[in-house]
Amino acid sequence: MGGMQEVVRQLSERLAAIGHDVTVATRKHPDRISTEVNGVKIVDFEISGNLVTGIEGDRAGYENFLLSSRFDVVTFFAAQQWATDVALPVLDRIHGKKVSVPTGYSGLYWPGYAGYFEKMKTWIHGYDMNVYLSDDYRDINFARANGVTRLVLIPNGAGEDEFLSDEYPDVRQMFGLPPDCFLVLHVGSYTGWKGHHDAMEIFLRSGLKNAVLLMIGNNTGQFAISKKQRPLLWILKRLSSLAGSKRIIMTSVSREVTVAAYKQADLFLFPSNIECSPIVLFECAAAGLPFLATDVGNSPEIAGWTEGGVILPTTKDRNGFSHANLKGSVEALNELYRDTTKRKGLSERSFRRWRELYSWEKITLRYEKLYKDLLTG
Repeated sequence: MGGMQEVVRQLSERLAAIGHDVTVATRKHPDRISTEVNGVKIVDFEISGNLVTGIEGDRAGYENFLLSSRFDVVTFFAAQQWATDVALPVLDRIHGKKVSVPTGYSGLYWPGYAGYFEKMKTWIHGYDMNVYLSDDYRDINFARANGVTRLVLIPNGAGEDEFLSDEYPDVRQMFGLPPDCFLVLHVGSYTGWKGHHDAMEIFLRSGLKNAVLLMIGNNTGQFAISKKQRPLLWILKRLSSLAGSKRIIMTSVSREVTVAAYKQADLFLFPSNIECSPIVLFECAAAGLPFLATDVGNSPEIAGWTEGGVILPTTKDRNGFSHANLKGSVEALNELYRDTTKRKGLSERSFRRWRELYSWEKITLRYEKLYKDLLTG
């Protein structure tokens, strides 16, 4: 359903496929029908929340699971959620090597989390290794500022098994779009933090002709216009009436169709407000799809690593949220739309870099090596 969950799925299934015994501890889900998926065992708990908002449900059951199990390695993905937070006070009592993948510390600048991160200055030293997705972001900088030396950089990626396949549906045909339309893609759950409103406004204000903005994400029912944004709704409706040859589609589709959209789109537009290391940008590289993204998480780093994207002019507020400069972003979209040579270069370079370094197949082997190195000292 989200980036962190996708990372866990990719690594777990691939580690299981090469012979390791992998268990995922997660929250109960009403649609789950099996305790094993693609070789990965699942243990679930009726639990939610974190140490700041409060943990509700079977905290004792999860804590007992951690303390009674005898795993060789226990990896905690993402801070500020129950699966990590319940373990923090008892890290020294958990068997095996403990690994943290904090995925960004989104609340580091939020006043309500000040006490949490004050304690994190001590807790963080209880891990045998800390894995960071960026070499210059708030979580790794927090670690360095607090004397953490056990750290390593392992980026996210995208799977060869998905993106090298030649069998995928025709997305333009599926949505009844002209074969020659310029297809702009946005992929992100409708949480309110993925820049959907800004993407629409940038697209509608742009000079694109015969163009479609396809927005794919989970929880479409959560997309709403608040009272503060109602003037924006009027503006969008007005722009839409003037746009003529532009169309916006908001939908939720299968993973197969999502991958097809990456491979068939002409440009990716991602003015997100908060990220750690957005997987969608690695998926753009795997599809050879040029991207425009805000300076959010380590998107500038990914643009440099993959050589596949352009960073939109961005401002950041005191809570650490990124906001696209709309006028400058429209200009950036218009420029890349007109410059077919530049788009082609971004596409070719990013695909080549992804094949060399950023496939999940290669990233999984880096995690495996890390785990083996920890166990052998």
